Amino acid sequence: MSRVIDKKSAPHYFWGDKCSSWILMNRDSLSVKIETMPAGTRETLHFHTSSRQFFFVLKGPAIFYVEGKKVSVKDQQGILIEPMMKHYIANETSEPIDFLLVSQPDNDTTNDRTDLE
Repeated sequence: MSRVIDKKSAPHYFWGDKCSSWILMNRDSLSVKIETMPAGTRETLHFHTSSRQFFFVLKGPAIFYVEGKKVSVKDQQGILIEPMMKHYIANETSEPIDFLLVSQPDNDTTNDRTDLE
């Protein structure tokens, strides 16, 4: 059955340093989340064994560190992170950032994340 979902009706959880995630869709093969990072926060360096992730910045810019390189991703831009790529996202601004995170397969159910920090 199809239904409309938004941030008010989606399951919510906190991660990292007061960052938020709303699960818009979650299946074994695919997940879609909208996430918010407060100013000055960052994720830890990690990689996924089998999950491919696509980040699409709604309000940014977001800074990604991918395989040791710094990449700035602006509003309405995205970046694809392939399996095994060491990466993390950071908010190096003074304002919150918002982005969509699409993972295939869903990395929450495959438990394929390896933290490096």
